[in-house]
Amino acid sequence: MPSVESLRNEARDRGERYREFLRSSSLSAGLYVLGAGATDAQRPHTEDEIYYVVRGRGRFRSGTRDGPIGPGEILFVPARQEHRFYDIEEELVLLVVFAPPEGARAPSG
Repeated sequence: MPSVESLRNEARDRGERYREFLRSSSLSAGLYVLGAGATDAQRPHTEDEIYYVVRGRGRFRSGTRDGPIGPGEILFVPARQEHRFYDIEEELVLLVVFAPPEGARAPSG
């Protein structure tokens, strides 16, 4: 398996914020990186998500949760729920797990 740093560097070199590193029939996982001051423009996903904050600081809004986040925190986002990282003070490096795999479910109409 790749390291967090190798995935972060790969994403940066390709100009990407998200780099998937695992996909199976039941889940997918990747690394999501948002630089200090970045805008998180993601849309709700059709899959449940878990984020693990590897490093960095900012704020996170999802459902009724709205507050600061930092290293070691685990965040759950149910499918189709609006969510956003914002006021990013230090580069956020996030491990993301989707179940089922990202893109596996058709968007609802």
